Amino acid sequence: MTPEVQLFTDGGCSGNPGPGGWAFLLRHPASGKELECSGAERETTNNRMEMMAAIRGLEALNRPTRVELVTDSVYVGRGITRWLPKWKANGWRRHARKKTADIKNEDLWRRLDELLSQHRVEFTHVRGHSGHPENERCDTLAVAAYRGMMKE
Repeated sequence: MTPEVQLFTDGGCSGNPGPGGWAFLLRHPASGKELECSGAERETTNNRMEMMAAIRGLEALNRPTRVELVTDSVYVGRGITRWLPKWKANGWRRHARKKTADIKNEDLWRRLDELLSQHRVEFTHVRGHSGHPENERCDTLAVAAYRGMMKE
């Protein structure tokens, strides 16, 4: 799949849980246009912020689009590629120790699932803090977002 857009994302927290931030960089390779966006929450987790970055980036798209989602979050990647289909088949439940259990962050997984159904998304994993320019940029934006909120 040749992507129409590349969506780079990152999220993080100061403490887990604690204040957290998310950020995305959306790039249209054909035109070179880019959109950056970030936000923060006072009490959240790293995984929720990773998910929010992907959600907000996909929400920024105006029409069904082929997307390469580039993230350092194994949680988001496995959720998209492995866990979501099983959870949906099991009525939004997961198997845990021979019984079913609640899905952590179900509200965000459901929203992400809605957005994934509107777009063709391919997941690409990059190592965090490894010098990947767009991942580093998103990390900088996410950290600035929650630090800025903490000063308010």
